[in-house]
Amino acid sequence: MTEVSARTSKLPEAVEDFVLHWGDLGGQWSVNRSVSQIHALLYLSEQPLTAEDIAATLGLARSNVSNSIKELLNWNLIRRAPIRGDRRDHFEAETDVWEIAARIATGRKQREIDPALAALESCAAKAESDARISPVVRKRLKAMHDFTASVDRWYSQMLGLSRSKREMLVKLGSKIAAFIPGGKD
Repeated sequence: MTEVSARTSKLPEAVEDFVLHWGDLGGQWSVNRSVSQIHALLYLSEQPLTAEDIAATLGLARSNVSNSIKELLNWNLIRRAPIRGDRRDHFEAETDVWEIAARIATGRKQREIDPALAALESCAAKAESDARISPVVRKRLKAMHDFTASVDRWYSQMLGLSRSKREMLVKLGSKIAAFIPGGKD
């Protein structure tokens, strides 16, 4: 038994596996493993948990749990859940997977796409006014800017749709191309 699975061995096997795998996936998505594991635990938990509960269950340092909770709160993936008669903070996760996906997409857009678009706008503007910049470089900067702006518009459009329309688009997948002029590839 690994050190991590020994720490989480009080969990049912399916829950432990989900927590561990979600933690690994988080690492691949540039999210701290502890943050991802805590999110997974809260997502599957039927009742709100305290930071102490989380630390004990996952075998994590209390300070690590506190920092991870702050990050999950900033992403709006978890919330405080007051419990009558208990002064401690309890936490629960958003459980609607479509809402989770929308919140993650919103966070990623704010943290990744928005700054990239701002940087590309600045670089393209500076390149236009600098005679030392060749037309090839200007064209490449403009192409990168235009692509990023298109992704930004698409994100905004998708996030602006109702959940039912987003679900429908995902289910339609590439079939939607048949409705676009020029249709099927």
